[in-house]
Amino acid sequence: MYRAVVARRNRSFDRGERVTRFGVPIISVGNLSVGGTGKTPTVRLIVERLRARGRTPAIAMRGYSSKPGELSDEEAEYRDTLPDTPVVAQPDRVAGITRLLATTPAIDAVVLDDAFQHRYVARDLDIVLVDATRPPTTDRCLPAGWLREPIDSLSRAGLIVITRSDAAPTDTLRDELARFGAPVIASSHAWDGFTDGSATRFPTDHLSGYSVVVCCAIGHPAAFLRQCEDAGARIEGVVTERDHHDWSGDDVASIERLALAQDALIVTTHKDWVKLRDHAVDAARYRIPDLAVSLSDEGDRILDAALDRVLSSGP
Repeated sequence: MYRAVVARRNRSFDRGERVTRFGVPIISVGNLSVGGTGKTPTVRLIVERLRARGRTPAIAMRGYSSKPGELSDEEAEYRDTLPDTPVVAQPDRVAGITRLLATTPAIDAVVLDDAFQHRYVARDLDIVLVDATRPPTTDRCLPAGWLREPIDSLSRAGLIVITRSDAAPTDTLRDELARFGAPVIASSHAWDGFTDGSATRFPTDHLSGYSVVVCCAIGHPAAFLRQCEDAGARIEGVVTERDHHDWSGDDVASIERLALAQDALIVTTHKDWVKLRDHAVDAARYRIPDLAVSLSDEGDRILDAALDRVLSSGP
């Protein structure tokens, strides 16, 4: 039943029904599955590549799990890490982009966050992320599995990016994905240093030998835990919640007590820190990794060529 509803919806979009095209290039970064595949650092990478080409991009997103008058965690993260990039967070992305372009005429490109299924906005490039540790080729659609739509939907993709390629073999997956017609490249998400709650910088090897309490509410916490272990940290405690959890003062007090009892640092994501920091008492104890997306030389060339085609052809 779920697959039938998705198929009918996609057929209407394929016919162009209810689809709005804007006068600037639109690049979507999304995925097939529920949960984290590394969209946020990939969106940042695309924004940085566009800015390097002299463009003035904006980010359009849904703003999932935000409260009235407050920023969602992902919007707050973008505003922290890309302070010069306009961000609009609105479930009706057509209305949000319309308002953004009307009020900020300098914008000449828009990056859609988590929009592979949000087809009301026409896009010039669909970048679809596939997690190497949870390949969609062995998964099923909701509610039996984690896929938002059938894997055949990858035929709409303009570029497929395998994320976390350092955590699982990718040769077979790359071959399976290549049949959908889009170029396939691999990426890894490396930690490039840390900051604490006061924005003090620490080197990439900073956690080696330290006791840590890991705290996160993200779509794929296992990958974050693995990175902590790879960084040489001794994990003394783990506190995880569902994706986009709204950390409370009681939550933070409990986490800080656990860390104090273990004489441990608290390692968390930037996405979580934007909520935790409102309640943190011992901010100097927190360590927030800086994430960087790494591509091979070939992956760099393929991504750059895809972006250049979009920008040269216009909207």
